[in-house]
Amino acid sequence: MTRPPQIALLSHGRRLHLQDGPIDLIIEARGASGEVRAAYEAAALRFTGLLDELCAELTELRTAAAERTSLKGVVARRMHAAVAPYAADCFITPMAAVAGSVAEEILDAMLRAATLDRAYVNNGGDIALHLGVGEHFSLGLMDRPDRDGVMRTMRIDANDPVRGVATSGRHGRSFSLGIADAVTVLAATASHADAAATIIANVVDLPGHPAIIRKPANELQPDSDLGARLVTRDVGELSHDEIAAALESGAECARQLFDRGLIEGAVLQLCGDMLVIGSKDIERQRSRPITLENAVHA
Repeated sequence: MTRPPQIALLSHGRRLHLQDGPIDLIIEARGASGEVRAAYEAAALRFTGLLDELCAELTELRTAAAERTSLKGVVARRMHAAVAPYAADCFITPMAAVAGSVAEEILDAMLRAATLDRAYVNNGGDIALHLGVGEHFSLGLMDRPDRDGVMRTMRIDANDPVRGVATSGRHGRSFSLGIADAVTVLAATASHADAAATIIANVVDLPGHPAIIRKPANELQPDSDLGARLVTRDVGELSHDEIAAALESGAECARQLFDRGLIEGAVLQLCGDMLVIGSKDIERQRSRPITLENAVHA
């Protein structure tokens, strides 16, 4: 018998927790009390059965993305649309955008049902945002997603084009082909941020380096959409120049995606070093744009 999703209010009723299998959402909405209640009810209603919708098309969702798709579900098609810009250049499946796409779908359901000042849906660190006039949202950056502790913060204002944030890397919930500790991407939507974070994290790499341990993905998870492709399991000691080279590989990819209008910015982290790519000061502590040339080192 299939278990129903878990639905519960947290933090004195301010936040909503939705969990079903691997999908685990933390949601917060701000606005008039009646509007927030309507938004939470809509989120819970849309969440119920969403995992089943995805499972019904799981075979195609785990298949390399092509220009056209036969996917039917709203979330499944959003996943495909997010990865489609990369399909001609590298192997990527719609699963690369699943977390951001789910967060986006739940936020959309909330906004259809209610008028809110501000709201976010956080799906394991992949976040869909709504910001009304004059609102802002602060994000904490961590050196590695498997450790506690915020290194620094980013602030997103209502007049910024960013409404999605996602993080990928070898310490996350999914496998990575690269060695990045974390790549955080800001984009117009959560689904596009999710796909781009995967792409950039995969190329923060030192191919063939003897200190990097890799294993076929399907040996670690038999049903992995990556099949026999080698994924990173451990990274040994790297020199400063090697760290810089790996980060530069990812930074060049991030610049290209920025130039194509696919992302608004990216933060790349490896072994304590950090590069920030974007056209504006996403940290809000600097008076000039953050680029590779004025990169931050933690």
